[in-house]
Amino acid sequence: MDAVLVVNADLGPLHRVTVQHAIRMLCRRVAEIHEAEPDRVIGVFPMPRVVRLVRYVVTRWRFSAGPAWSRAGVLRRDGRCCAYCGGPAGTIDHILPRSRGGRNTWRNTTAACYGCNQHKGDRTPAEAGMPLRREPAVPSWAALAGR
Repeated sequence: MDAVLVVNADLGPLHRVTVQHAIRMLCRRVAEIHEAEPDRVIGVFPMPRVVRLVRYVVTRWRFSAGPAWSRAGVLRRDGRCCAYCGGPAGTIDHILPRSRGGRNTWRNTTAACYGCNQHKGDRTPAEAGMPLRREPAVPSWAALAGR
């Protein structure tokens, strides 16, 4: 267990933190354990899986726009699975290459393995004869926090 999910007082997912950060939140009494690992403790606290904030944190800004684009977010959204061959992905690929005006956006990037990324090169998927297995979409906050 390397990350602990932090949920709001209304049980809406917010983000993930390290176990050490979660224990500090418990010590400061800003959060309480919502779900814990069975039979594992850290000091006086059970090993947390999910902590719930004691007070509600307003997150209205999260619903006005989706999460900001990031390489890590693209890999998480796609489950680290290549959009071309289905194998394990470690890189991202721009569907419309950056050299042709493609931007770093959720709908223009997808996870890809090194081999497929190199084979596609500076071409669109249609030009390279490499159809996408799934259409890229803008993820929700909950989708990125919940994995």
